[in-house]
Amino acid sequence: MLKSNFLNLATKLIAISVVFFSCFSAVALEQESKKLNFLVFLVDDLGKMDLGIEGSNFYETPHIDKLATKSMRFTNGYAAAPVCSPSRASILLGTYPVRHGITDYLGVKTGTNWKRNTKLLPPSISSGLPKNDISIAEAMQQGGYKTFFAGKWHLGKKGSLPEDSGFDINIGGHHRGSPPGGYYSPYKNPKMKNGKLGESLTLRLAQETADFIEQNKTQPFFAYLSFYAVHGPIQSTEPLWKKYQNKAVKQGLHEKRFKFDRTKSVRQVQDNPIYAGMMETLDNAVGLVLNKLKETGQDKNTVIIFTSDNGGVSSGDAFATSSLPYRGGKGRQWEGGIREPFYIYTPQLTKKNQLSDVPVIATDIYPTILDLAKLPLLPNQHKDGLSLLPLLNNQKSLGKLNERNLFWHYPHYGNQGGEPSSIIRSGNWKLIHYYEDGRDELYNLEQDISEQNDLVAIQTEKAQELRMLLDGWLKETGALTPVINPNFDAEKHAKELHQAETSKMKWLESKHAKYLKADYIPNKTWWDSKIPKD
Repeated sequence: MLKSNFLNLATKLIAISVVFFSCFSAVALEQESKKLNFLVFLVDDLGKMDLGIEGSNFYETPHIDKLATKSMRFTNGYAAAPVCSPSRASILLGTYPVRHGITDYLGVKTGTNWKRNTKLLPPSISSGLPKNDISIAEAMQQGGYKTFFAGKWHLGKKGSLPEDSGFDINIGGHHRGSPPGGYYSPYKNPKMKNGKLGESLTLRLAQETADFIEQNKTQPFFAYLSFYAVHGPIQSTEPLWKKYQNKAVKQGLHEKRFKFDRTKSVRQVQDNPIYAGMMETLDNAVGLVLNKLKETGQDKNTVIIFTSDNGGVSSGDAFATSSLPYRGGKGRQWEGGIREPFYIYTPQLTKKNQLSDVPVIATDIYPTILDLAKLPLLPNQHKDGLSLLPLLNNQKSLGKLNERNLFWHYPHYGNQGGEPSSIIRSGNWKLIHYYEDGRDELYNLEQDISEQNDLVAIQTEKAQELRMLLDGWLKETGALTPVINPNFDAEKHAKELHQAETSKMKWLESKHAKYLKADYIPNKTWWDSKIPKD
């Protein structure tokens, strides 16, 4: 009898164990086979040094900082160009701007239409995303993903809009680069409805993304939130301005904020309270979306990528921020113009506070997403990108990632003082070739991150080696270069430079000092951020 009871009990335990392990295996199998979601945050004109985690002690970005600490942070992460449109196209296509033809921002004048008094005439550019290329959104769409875009597009008109380029949903993306109605409703945006008067565009785009995530809990998605912020015009609310005006005063006001660097004044100090307010709103918007992921449980199954399209605006436009210790900023050929925050969070893969110093670039985003999604790579499309999965997996052998050189080609004059040039980064070496006079600059970025010591006359063999590699790449890609401007007036140009270094810089100093005056009021409605009383 005892033996019979024991056998019955044993049989029941075995049966329970079989059921338990079968259920466990089924759940594990389901989790393993479930497709990852993808969320890309692209911030406009965000400088690497604009984030607390990167070293800013003026701007407050706790949500982005937290995301960075749980991601792999690429300390040598780069945009594909020093300005927006070419960089954005390169993210979507996985190719350098020289290949897709958008080498400057769309809407710029080129060739004989160029009216500025410069030595060279910049070459023509493509008018939008090439129709024959396969965008990352199209690749994800074909892979069974629901695709979503919100925010700034600036990659062409009808035929080249988000809905023409693989996105099922487009909210706010059109041909303009700046928000036509500013950062507070009414937006005057043809691709989105106005919100309540005074509503923040940045928070609205985040809410639209959060709503999309909520509505797509049961299917894999690819969401691309491309903020208009923190591009000009710089606008914030009165309470946020006041918060950072007080903070700047407590930290100690500066008598001088600008330094003239070759062609234009460059901001050396982070103390702009309007821009700081924009940064806080941006950070809250990122937090809003991340909270929705956590609330729906999709944070455990969503890859998050965070980066910017070019450096911070330290010169030209709104002269809003400082990129120090990096030289220059948006539109310029030095590190301040192209080095970016570059974070990738992958569930169950990345660990806290992971850093990688391997140089990576925006074109790598395309193949990395396909690799993580377990979709076929498209090497004929993303030919200038490499999957970063070996880095995310902490593999010892990185293959081409450790061996390749990175290239940039910007044969234009940036509105921020950038000069027509091409660049190669090889290891820790960086060579810049200038088209105005054919000269080269050579920097060792490991020893000279601020690019103050040009070694071209000392390291002649290295300079010649890199120049040959750069010339070979330019020839292979069929790069267009600027030509002589027959109408260039050298005497007038010298006067313009002198004026930029004297009276214009004096005016800038005065204007930016006013932002910190206790009685500063930009207009009665603070750029329409004050919601009218009912």
